[in-house]
Amino acid sequence: MIIQRYEDSRKEEVREVVLEVLKEHGFEPDRLKDADLNDINGYYFGSGGTFFVGIVDDKVIGTAGVRKLDEDWCEIRRIYLKKAFRSKGNGKKLFRTALDFAEKNCSAVVLKTDSSLTKAIDMYLKHGFTFQKEETGYLYFEKKFDQKPKIA
Repeated sequence: MIIQRYEDSRKEEVREVVLEVLKEHGFEPDRLKDADLNDINGYYFGSGGTFFVGIVDDKVIGTAGVRKLDEDWCEIRRIYLKKAFRSKGNGKKLFRTALDFAEKNCSAVVLKTDSSLTKAIDMYLKHGFTFQKEETGYLYFEKKFDQKPKIA
């Protein structure tokens, strides 16, 4: 799998991957929750964040987004991977790419996931995220990055 920065020419492929994975896990598309898919450039890049796609045979098979919430905080979103490409390190690679971007551009990062997605939760915990709260079936996690000393 090759990871590339998102381009608008991939918009429909990204939507298909995300909606396929949501459906697989029993979630219905939601016009409000999924509004970011209508304007990936504005939602992610417009805030100073980014969006990555995982590519195999010139097709999108996975996604990872980072949205800047403010000067210090980022949110990792849309870690999705087609079923046929799981358990091969691809999801971890997408997640690490998003996490690396967040660490270089923010002091801390948050994410939320459905409480039923135990493999994702394990991956977040193994990467140093701490559980913050549970709310209506969602688990919220955060990770603060070590502050590098500023050179005067």
